[in-house]
Amino acid sequence: MASDTLLIRNARIFTADPTRPWAEAVGLQGNRIAFIGTNAEAEHWRTATTRVIDGGQASLTPGIVDSHYHLFFGSMELGHVQLWDAQSLADVSELVCAYAAAHPDEESVNCVQFRYEILPPGERLTRHTLDAMLPDRPLLIMGYDHHTAWGNTRALEIAGVLHGAVTGPNSEILMGDDGLATGELVEPAAYAVVLRHFEAWGRTVKGLINGTAGAVKLNAVRERRWLLEGLKLSASLGITSVHNMDGDLEQGLFYAAMEDSGDLSVRVNIPYSIFPTTTVEDLQEAVEMTRRFQSEKVRSGRVKLFMDGVMESWTALMLDDYADRPGWAGDALYSADHFNWLAQECDARGLQITVHAIGDAAVRRTLDGYELAAQTNGIRDSRHRIEHIECVHPDDLPRFARLGVVASMQPYHSPITYPQTHELFPSRVGAARWDRSFAWQNVRGAGAHLAFGSDWPVVTPDPMIGMHAALNRRAWGPGAFDHRQSLADTLISYTREGAYAEFQEQVRGQVKLGMLADLVLFSADLFATPPQEITKVRPVLTICDGRITYEA
Repeated sequence: MASDTLLIRNARIFTADPTRPWAEAVGLQGNRIAFIGTNAEAEHWRTATTRVIDGGQASLTPGIVDSHYHLFFGSMELGHVQLWDAQSLADVSELVCAYAAAHPDEESVNCVQFRYEILPPGERLTRHTLDAMLPDRPLLIMGYDHHTAWGNTRALEIAGVLHGAVTGPNSEILMGDDGLATGELVEPAAYAVVLRHFEAWGRTVKGLINGTAGAVKLNAVRERRWLLEGLKLSASLGITSVHNMDGDLEQGLFYAAMEDSGDLSVRVNIPYSIFPTTTVEDLQEAVEMTRRFQSEKVRSGRVKLFMDGVMESWTALMLDDYADRPGWAGDALYSADHFNWLAQECDARGLQITVHAIGDAAVRRTLDGYELAAQTNGIRDSRHRIEHIECVHPDDLPRFARLGVVASMQPYHSPITYPQTHELFPSRVGAARWDRSFAWQNVRGAGAHLAFGSDWPVVTPDPMIGMHAALNRRAWGPGAFDHRQSLADTLISYTREGAYAEFQEQVRGQVKLGMLADLVLFSADLFATPPQEITKVRPVLTICDGRITYEA
């Protein structure tokens, strides 16, 4: 036995392997799992040079696979003012003013994680409100879901949009009765027109709409600094793999260089981002990324696009009108014909297609495109994906399994404690569609492969909070369907199903002999912890590719 062996014994190992669900000890040699068995068997496997870690009867699982992540711009936004805990506009103002005073030389004050619910009922955030907080420097605030942003007057002036500007489909720079922009910028194609002028937002803009709104300002030194912080944060949360949801060749090369230098502590699956302006010729970059990035740490082979927006801003595409906006069913970035053509072209090149689809009509349009692509190009193991699926019609549920489409959903996006706490989503969609909303159990029950993730930085990347949401979600009203997940199903969606979604189920996602050594050891036994207390359990050891990337 080589000396580079590590043994974790006396643990409650949830393997995610259906042929052997539980074990007590696991041994690693290099970057592979070389032993799995009982504590007694482990004593025969170890050598005098093996490092031994006592699991303390706590849970050990495969490493967390976050199946929906924005690693690069999530990392960049770690340096912004965090507004998630703000309970009022007064709280926001206090945070903004404190940051501005402490950082007088920064070109703009930039905020993230603004929650719509803190606005008084019927009130919208405007540049005038932001001017009262910070009148003489650009102030930019990003909604937590990254589908709405706001700028003060100075920011709009610098961007040249105070009098309005043309934006892309299903987006808008809101205009006031005075003929001037209100400061509200709906959807990336609108806010990118403003944010691209500010260095702090360059990577966010490039990640979401590339250069379609114009050239962006980037700073490689700033990017590397914060990306290292994002990687460190991810590892501390037990995350060993992420499915990035934005990308291009340049971003892939950035990750590849970090892998070469030994600084990439998380595996990254990166797509080529597609926009309504994407041409057939542009798809060659996706093909080239597939050719270049097939290492154990950086992989490609996907494209990613947005079909629609979000419920909160009425930009998700619905089959029927919004409950609180009669006569309006939302819109899409792609017509059915446009998406059908694009799906066929991507599928013909062997690319996996990943589509953001929130509304039930967006989900159906995406499934229709996938079905047509299979009819046109022939059936293959494409594992095309739909991200979010915040509302789905019952007629479309069986199509996931029949078409081999992976459902990628994010538990913490769902209102968890409604109606005890105020949330916009339930009133937007209406009680008649509550059972179809965030319908994890319906999707799972229909036989689909269901992968879980966070959508960081839209919400926290902490998988324990995502697990808490999956385990503890309340029904939204009397007689409403219970979509709570079991702990075993939740862990499988965060591990084995995540590996399946990226064609890696044969090498990752389970604690199994010969598989890559991606593991996380927790502070307690997850299965002995009451579901409502699951967030008290924390990762204490993260191992990616056989290397300890985090140790408490």
